[in-house]
Amino acid sequence: MLALGTHPRLAAMLIAAADPREQALAADLAALLEARDPLRQGGDALAARWRALAAMRGGHVPHDASRGALAAIDAASRQWRRRLRCDATPPDDVEAHALGDLLAHAFPDRIAARHPSDPLRYQLANGRSARLHDNSDLRGEPWLVISELRFEARDALLLRAAPVDEARLRTDFPQRFHQRDVVRWNGERRALEARRESGFDRIVLDSRPAGRVDPAQAARALTDAVRELGLDALPWTGALRQWRHRVQGLRQWMPELGLPDLSDAALLDTLDTWLLPAFAGKTRLDALGEPELGEALKSGIDWNLRQQIDRHAPVRISVPSGMDRAIDYAMDDDGLTPRPPVLAVKLQELFGLADTPRIADGRVPLLLHLLSPGGKPLQVTGDLRNFWENTYAEVRKEMKGRYPRHPWPDDPWSATATHRAKPRGT
Repeated sequence: MLALGTHPRLAAMLIAAADPREQALAADLAALLEARDPLRQGGDALAARWRALAAMRGGHVPHDASRGALAAIDAASRQWRRRLRCDATPPDDVEAHALGDLLAHAFPDRIAARHPSDPLRYQLANGRSARLHDNSDLRGEPWLVISELRFEARDALLLRAAPVDEARLRTDFPQRFHQRDVVRWNGERRALEARRESGFDRIVLDSRPAGRVDPAQAARALTDAVRELGLDALPWTGALRQWRHRVQGLRQWMPELGLPDLSDAALLDTLDTWLLPAFAGKTRLDALGEPELGEALKSGIDWNLRQQIDRHAPVRISVPSGMDRAIDYAMDDDGLTPRPPVLAVKLQELFGLADTPRIADGRVPLLLHLLSPGGKPLQVTGDLRNFWENTYAEVRKEMKGRYPRHPWPDDPWSATATHRAKPRGT
């Protein structure tokens, strides 16, 4: 291939020719592929261009062809035959698939089979799809080799191709034909399905139901289903979401801990590492429970580091009333930036506390949602001292008449914190 000094696709085709006759035909194809189109009317059949070349050699130039372009192609073909040391002359006539049989060695990734339900669509060996023009000269061909495509958002548009014989493909590319059992996620049924498939590379030629689902394939298919459906397909609980937010927060607040990235993007990129083992032995997406998801999510964090998470981003915090109150962790819409952690607590439970509670080794103040005795928000503040000094008096004045059975001391600094109302008669 290197000695031929041309594009690797053309070189592969030229050296694949089995005899001098095929070498001469391959030389024609190489010349045609490198030249401008000799036909004025276009069309997508490569065979029409070769037949115009053969006709010119016989003394007749088709009316829709350029004599000059065909002569240049003929000259280029002679040069290729000399480089190949081929003494044979090109054939006068060949079946259209003879061109495709050679072309398949130049474009093995673009070998294509007709779609079973749409005669204008073809499945390519590389996994993509291509479609024919409505008035294509190639319509109805079961197999094609495509030399020229125009890639578009969904299907590529087939611009130039030649038919290829399936028997020749099986002779030249036996290792690319396969039969295997596969397990895939069926999004409509929301279930796995086992199929026995035969195909050529990524072209599926036949698919029928298989028997029992292989456990290893099932775990892989369920993981791929989550990759397709997104992380919300997993059985998240509020506690697990909070745990993720705590870890994400500490990654920002205490980077020295070296906590892993648990953002959506990072988790989706590493599904095979943390989620795939959790699906072992399962054949349904809903068979994964919250405890197993939690262990999978935490699998990359050792025990000591988990202790650090609980210490520096606690689930609950003790307040002066003697009660433990929950801290709520959340992320911004970008999923990467932690919001200030929120402590929602009744104002009376903080009497005597001068400064805002902090977490993350004292680096992060809690955002206090100070609540009325009825649990309604009175004030949001990140500076408790400032609230006592400048705002409490106004709140006390407004709330004392509304909640007379609860303490509203003049001096909140020295008052006893409580989560209860005053005893009756006091």
